[in-house]
Amino acid sequence: MTASASPDNTQFPTSLGTSTATEIRLLGQDLAQDLMGKVSFGELAFWLVAMRQPSPGELRVFESVLVALADHGFTPTAIAARLTYLSAPDSIQGAMAAGLLGGGSRFLGVTEDCAQFLAWTLAGHPGDLPDTDGGWDQMALEAIRAQRAAGKFVPGLGHPNHKNGDPRTPVLIGIATEEGLRGPHLRLFEAIGRMSEAALGRRLPLNGAGVCGAALADLGLPPELLRGFALLARAAGLLGQIAEERRNPIANDIYMTVDRNAVYVSPDTQPA
Repeated sequence: MTASASPDNTQFPTSLGTSTATEIRLLGQDLAQDLMGKVSFGELAFWLVAMRQPSPGELRVFESVLVALADHGFTPTAIAARLTYLSAPDSIQGAMAAGLLGGGSRFLGVTEDCAQFLAWTLAGHPGDLPDTDGGWDQMALEAIRAQRAAGKFVPGLGHPNHKNGDPRTPVLIGIATEEGLRGPHLRLFEAIGRMSEAALGRRLPLNGAGVCGAALADLGLPPELLRGFALLARAAGLLGQIAEERRNPIANDIYMTVDRNAVYVSPDTQPA
Protein backbone atom coordinates (compact mmCIF):
# COMPACT_ATOMS: atom_id res chain seq x y z
CA MET A 1 0.00 0.00 0.00
CA THR A 2 1.43 3.40 -0.99
CA ALA A 3 1.56 6.40 1.32
CA SER A 4 -1.20 8.07 -0.70
CA ALA A 5 -3.56 5.12 -0.45
CA SER A 6 -6.28 5.15 2.20
CA PRO A 7 -8.36 2.07 2.86
CA ASP A 8 -11.38 4.05 4.11
CA ASN A 9 -10.94 7.15 1.95
CA THR A 10 -10.08 9.20 5.03
CA GLN A 11 -8.72 12.65 4.15
CA PHE A 12 -6.95 15.29 6.20
CA PRO A 13 -7.26 18.59 4.33
CA THR A 14 -4.42 21.10 4.51
CA SER A 15 -3.47 24.28 2.70
CA LEU A 16 0.14 23.95 3.85
CA GLY A 17 2.57 21.18 2.93
CA THR A 18 2.12 17.83 1.21
CA SER A 19 4.57 15.47 -0.44
CA THR A 20 4.69 12.54 -2.82
CA ALA A 21 7.53 10.30 -3.90
CA THR A 22 8.66 12.91 -6.43
CA GLU A 23 7.42 16.28 -5.22
CA ILE A 24 7.01 18.51 -2.18
CA ARG A 25 4.28 21.13 -2.34
CA LEU A 26 3.80 24.02 0.06
CA LEU A 27 1.04 26.61 -0.07
CA GLY A 28 -0.02 25.28 -3.43
CA GLN A 29 3.48 25.80 -4.84
CA ASP A 30 6.21 23.42 -5.90
CA LEU A 31 8.64 23.90 -3.01
CA ALA A 32 11.80 23.18 -4.99
CA GLN A 33 10.86 24.99 -8.19
CA ASP A 34 8.62 27.87 -7.06
CA LEU A 35 9.81 28.81 -3.57
CA MET A 36 13.45 27.89 -2.94
CA GLY A 37 15.68 30.79 -3.90
CA LYS A 38 12.63 32.89 -4.84
CA VAL A 39 11.03 33.86 -1.52
CA SER A 40 12.71 34.92 1.69
CA PHE A 41 12.16 33.09 4.95
CA GLY A 42 10.29 36.11 6.32
CA GLU A 43 7.99 36.14 3.30
CA LEU A 44 7.30 32.45 3.75
CA ALA A 45 6.61 32.80 7.49
CA PHE A 46 4.07 35.54 6.78
CA TRP A 47 2.49 33.51 3.96
CA LEU A 48 2.16 30.38 6.10
CA VAL A 49 -0.03 32.22 8.60
CA ALA A 50 -1.83 34.83 6.50
CA MET A 51 -2.41 32.47 3.56
CA ARG A 52 -1.29 35.21 1.21
CA GLN A 53 2.00 36.67 0.12
CA PRO A 54 2.88 39.99 1.74
CA SER A 55 3.35 43.09 -0.34
CA PRO A 56 6.89 44.51 -0.41
CA GLY A 57 5.87 47.10 2.19
CA GLU A 58 4.27 44.52 4.44
CA LEU A 59 7.34 42.34 4.17
CA ARG A 60 9.58 45.25 5.18
CA VAL A 61 7.50 45.95 8.28
CA PHE A 62 7.22 42.25 9.13
CA GLU A 63 10.93 41.55 8.84
CA SER A 64 11.71 44.73 10.80
CA VAL A 65 9.64 43.26 13.64
CA LEU A 66 11.59 39.98 13.48
CA VAL A 67 14.86 41.89 13.66
CA ALA A 68 13.59 44.01 16.56
CA LEU A 69 12.71 40.94 18.64
CA ALA A 70 15.61 38.61 17.85
CA ASP A 71 17.97 39.28 20.77
CA HIS A 72 18.25 41.67 23.71
CA GLY A 73 21.33 40.34 25.47
CA PHE A 74 21.37 38.33 28.68
CA THR A 75 17.61 38.17 29.20
CA PRO A 76 16.07 35.29 31.18
CA THR A 77 15.33 33.47 27.92
CA ALA A 78 18.99 33.67 26.85
CA ILE A 79 20.28 32.65 30.28
CA ALA A 80 17.86 29.70 30.36
CA ALA A 81 19.11 28.54 26.97
CA ARG A 82 22.77 28.85 27.97
CA LEU A 83 22.31 27.06 31.30
CA THR A 84 20.35 24.26 29.67
CA TYR A 85 23.09 23.88 27.07
CA LEU A 86 25.63 23.73 29.91
CA SER A 87 23.64 20.95 31.54
CA ALA A 88 22.86 19.05 28.33
CA PRO A 89 25.30 19.99 25.54
CA ASP A 90 24.09 16.95 23.62
CA SER A 91 20.61 18.50 23.32
CA ILE A 92 20.62 21.75 21.42
CA GLN A 93 16.88 21.38 20.97
CA GLY A 94 16.51 21.35 24.74
CA ALA A 95 18.47 24.57 25.07
CA MET A 96 16.42 26.24 22.35
CA ALA A 97 13.19 25.02 23.90
CA ALA A 98 14.20 26.22 27.36
CA GLY A 99 14.69 29.73 26.05
CA LEU A 100 11.46 29.73 24.06
CA LEU A 101 9.46 28.49 27.05
CA GLY A 102 10.37 31.70 28.84
CA GLY A 103 8.42 33.78 26.31
CA GLY A 104 5.57 34.93 28.52
CA SER A 105 3.78 37.98 29.83
CA ARG A 106 7.00 39.75 30.88
CA PHE A 107 9.25 38.83 27.96
CA LEU A 108 8.14 38.42 24.33
CA GLY A 109 4.50 37.78 25.18
CA VAL A 110 3.91 41.53 25.39
CA THR A 111 3.83 41.56 21.58
CA GLU A 112 0.68 39.46 21.59
CA ASP A 113 -0.81 40.97 24.74
CA CYS A 114 -0.49 44.49 23.39
CA ALA A 115 -2.02 43.59 20.04
CA GLN A 116 -4.97 41.91 21.74
CA PHE A 117 -5.51 44.89 24.05
CA LEU A 118 -5.48 47.26 21.09
CA ALA A 119 -7.79 45.01 19.05
CA TRP A 120 -10.28 44.72 21.94
CA THR A 121 -10.25 48.48 22.42
CA LEU A 122 -10.83 49.14 18.73
CA ALA A 123 -13.57 46.53 18.51
CA GLY A 124 -15.36 48.04 21.52
CA HIS A 125 -15.31 51.59 20.16
CA PRO A 126 -18.77 52.73 19.10
CA GLY A 127 -19.14 54.33 15.70
CA ASP A 128 -16.36 55.29 13.33
CA LEU A 129 -12.75 55.36 14.40
CA PRO A 130 -11.20 58.77 15.06
CA ASP A 131 -9.72 60.80 12.23
CA THR A 132 -7.72 63.20 14.40
CA ASP A 133 -5.01 62.82 17.03
CA GLY A 134 -7.41 64.34 19.55
CA GLY A 135 -9.94 61.59 18.92
CA TRP A 136 -7.29 58.90 19.27
CA ASP A 137 -6.05 60.54 22.47
CA GLN A 138 -9.51 60.42 24.00
CA MET A 139 -9.92 56.75 23.09
CA ALA A 140 -6.50 55.99 24.55
CA LEU A 141 -7.25 57.88 27.76
CA GLU A 142 -10.45 55.93 28.31
CA ALA A 143 -8.71 52.61 27.51
CA ILE A 144 -5.87 53.25 29.97
CA ARG A 145 -8.25 54.29 32.73
CA ALA A 146 -10.47 51.26 32.17
CA GLN A 147 -7.50 48.92 32.23
CA ARG A 148 -6.14 50.38 35.46
CA ALA A 149 -9.60 50.40 37.05
CA ALA A 150 -9.65 46.65 36.40
CA GLY A 151 -6.33 46.35 38.24
CA LYS A 152 -4.37 45.54 35.10
CA PHE A 153 -1.28 46.98 33.46
CA VAL A 154 -1.46 48.42 29.99
CA PRO A 155 0.60 46.03 27.82
CA GLY A 156 3.31 47.72 25.82
CA LEU A 157 3.57 50.69 28.17
CA GLY A 158 6.81 51.12 30.14
CA HIS A 159 10.24 49.50 29.94
CA PRO A 160 12.66 48.43 32.71
CA ASN A 161 15.72 49.82 30.88
CA HIS A 162 14.60 52.37 28.31
CA LYS A 163 13.01 54.85 30.71
CA ASN A 164 13.25 57.73 28.25
CA GLY A 165 12.08 55.82 25.19
CA ASP A 166 12.67 52.49 23.50
CA PRO A 167 14.86 53.13 20.42
CA ARG A 168 12.92 50.56 18.39
CA THR A 169 9.56 52.28 18.75
CA PRO A 170 10.01 55.40 16.58
CA VAL A 171 11.94 53.45 13.96
CA LEU A 172 9.21 50.85 13.47
CA ILE A 173 6.49 53.50 13.42
CA GLY A 174 8.55 55.36 10.83
CA ILE A 175 8.93 52.27 8.64
CA ALA A 176 5.19 51.55 8.84
CA THR A 177 4.44 55.18 7.95
CA GLU A 178 6.79 55.10 4.96
CA GLU A 179 5.05 51.97 3.68
CA GLY A 180 1.53 53.35 4.20
CA LEU A 181 0.87 50.78 6.92
CA ARG A 182 0.42 52.98 9.99
CA GLY A 183 -3.05 51.67 10.76
CA PRO A 184 -5.47 51.92 13.68
CA HIS A 185 -3.50 49.70 16.04
CA LEU A 186 -0.39 51.84 15.71
CA ARG A 187 -2.43 55.06 15.86
CA LEU A 188 -4.04 53.95 19.12
CA PHE A 189 -0.74 52.71 20.52
CA GLU A 190 0.92 56.06 19.82
CA ALA A 191 -1.98 57.81 21.54
CA ILE A 192 -1.56 55.57 24.58
CA GLY A 193 2.01 56.80 24.82
CA ARG A 194 0.91 60.42 24.58
CA MET A 195 -1.83 60.01 27.20
CA SER A 196 0.05 57.89 29.74
CA GLU A 197 0.95 60.89 31.88
CA ALA A 198 -2.60 62.27 31.91
CA ALA A 199 -4.00 58.86 32.86
CA LEU A 200 -1.30 57.61 35.24
CA GLY A 201 0.39 60.73 36.57
CA ARG A 202 3.70 59.94 34.87
CA ARG A 203 4.79 59.52 31.30
CA LEU A 204 5.79 55.98 30.38
CA PRO A 205 7.59 54.99 27.17
CA LEU A 206 6.08 52.71 24.56
CA ASN A 207 8.20 49.57 24.49
CA GLY A 208 9.46 47.77 21.44
CA ALA A 209 7.55 44.55 22.06
CA GLY A 210 4.31 46.52 22.17
CA VAL A 211 4.96 48.48 19.00
CA CYS A 212 5.81 45.21 17.26
CA GLY A 213 2.41 43.83 18.25
CA ALA A 214 0.64 46.93 17.00
CA ALA A 215 2.52 46.84 13.70
CA LEU A 216 1.80 43.14 13.13
CA ALA A 217 -1.88 43.65 13.92
CA ASP A 218 -2.02 46.44 11.34
CA LEU A 219 -0.73 43.92 8.79
CA GLY A 220 -3.88 41.89 9.41
CA LEU A 221 -2.14 39.07 11.29
CA PRO A 222 -4.25 37.45 14.04
CA PRO A 223 -3.41 39.02 17.44
CA GLU A 224 -3.80 35.65 19.18
CA LEU A 225 -0.91 34.23 17.11
CA LEU A 226 1.55 37.09 17.46
CA ARG A 227 3.50 35.53 20.32
CA GLY A 228 4.44 32.86 17.80
CA PHE A 229 6.13 35.45 15.60
CA ALA A 230 7.98 36.83 18.63
CA LEU A 231 9.19 33.30 19.39
CA LEU A 232 10.16 32.82 15.75
CA ALA A 233 12.37 35.90 15.98
CA ARG A 234 13.80 34.93 19.34
CA ALA A 235 14.72 31.44 18.06
CA ALA A 236 17.35 33.10 15.87
CA GLY A 237 18.67 35.03 18.84
CA LEU A 238 18.79 31.94 21.03
CA LEU A 239 20.73 30.04 18.40
CA GLY A 240 23.18 32.91 18.40
CA GLN A 241 23.40 32.77 22.21
CA ILE A 242 24.15 29.04 22.10
CA ALA A 243 26.74 29.53 19.36
CA GLU A 244 28.44 32.18 21.49
CA GLU A 245 28.24 29.92 24.54
CA ARG A 246 30.23 27.35 22.56
CA ARG A 247 32.84 29.96 21.56
CA ASN A 248 33.03 31.83 24.85
CA PRO A 249 31.32 29.91 27.69
CA ILE A 250 29.81 31.88 30.57
CA ALA A 251 27.00 29.58 31.71
CA ASN A 252 29.18 27.78 34.22
CA ASP A 253 30.22 31.13 35.73
CA ILE A 254 26.55 32.07 36.09
CA TYR A 255 25.79 28.75 37.74
CA MET A 256 28.78 28.86 40.08
CA THR A 257 28.18 32.50 41.06
CA VAL A 258 24.66 31.71 42.17
CA ASP A 259 25.51 28.36 43.75
CA ARG A 260 28.61 29.56 45.66
CA ASN A 261 26.69 32.55 47.01
CA ALA A 262 23.64 30.66 48.14
CA VAL A 263 23.01 31.30 51.85
CA TYR A 264 20.70 29.19 53.95
CA VAL A 265 17.90 31.13 55.61
CA SER A 266 15.50 29.46 58.00
CA PRO A 267 11.95 29.54 56.64
CA ASP A 268 10.85 30.88 60.02
CA THR A 269 12.76 34.12 59.37
CA GLN A 270 11.29 34.76 55.92
CA PRO A 271 8.16 36.84 55.42
CA ALA A 272 4.99 34.91 54.70
